[in-house]
Amino acid sequence: MPDFAIVLAVNAGVILALFVLAWAICVAMKDVTPVDSLWGLGMGVVAVSTFIQTGGDTQRGIVMTAIAVAWSLRLGGYMLWRWRDHGPDGRYVRMLDKAKAERGWGYGYAAFRLVFMLQMPLLWLVCLPVQLGQVPNEPATLGALGVAGEVLAIFGILYETLADWQLVQFKKNPENAGKVMDKGLWRYSRHPNYFGDACVWWGLWLIAAETNLGLFSIVGPIYLVYTLTRWSGMPTVEGRMRRRKPDYEDYARRTSAFIPWPPKPE
Repeated sequence: MPDFAIVLAVNAGVILALFVLAWAICVAMKDVTPVDSLWGLGMGVVAVSTFIQTGGDTQRGIVMTAIAVAWSLRLGGYMLWRWRDHGPDGRYVRMLDKAKAERGWGYGYAAFRLVFMLQMPLLWLVCLPVQLGQVPNEPATLGALGVAGEVLAIFGILYETLADWQLVQFKKNPENAGKVMDKGLWRYSRHPNYFGDACVWWGLWLIAAETNLGLFSIVGPIYLVYTLTRWSGMPTVEGRMRRRKPDYEDYARRTSAFIPWPPKPE
């Protein structure tokens, strides 16, 4: 079996074990919201698993793993804090209640079938750059494309960190209750945190793309952007915001959805 196939298979097993453990804990708590933090933390685990399997003796492997771990700790930690601060995610509560009422599924089965079983393969898929990009030994050092990817990924981590911090500070102010966040980075994009995520994983792909094998991992960032912009990211958030905040339509009219851009005149 080729080396890359072994790495991918081992990481699939690591993800399965991680999610089964998390599923058991979440079922015991009757709350699957922590799976959102597992999405971030799991990517760091996959990067480290690959680093160990491939020997971790190249500059490319060290840089990719460090970036993936830093990103995963930031996102995973933030999502854990948000869960503890905000409580259970209403989306999951409604989803599992509906499965029980309409299909007669128990909580554990519904949680695994609708939440955990779906996210496991998606995590593996999005992580392809830090898996395939670390397998080849050559080139061991970063070239111009790899350095550009490193800069883009670091920028993405800083950008989404600032966006999340600005949003948290905005929500802390009681005077902003019911208002739309349109300050700071949120003035130039309705989803600057998602844009930062995309920068991180496209940056990691650029590093991976310096190897022939890593080029094929492009499906990872493509799928991530699709998820953020067309599936469970922006559509879910925007639907909720439009229902809850009357001013959101005007904000959406003048503000770029994803890529930061100067707002249109009011």
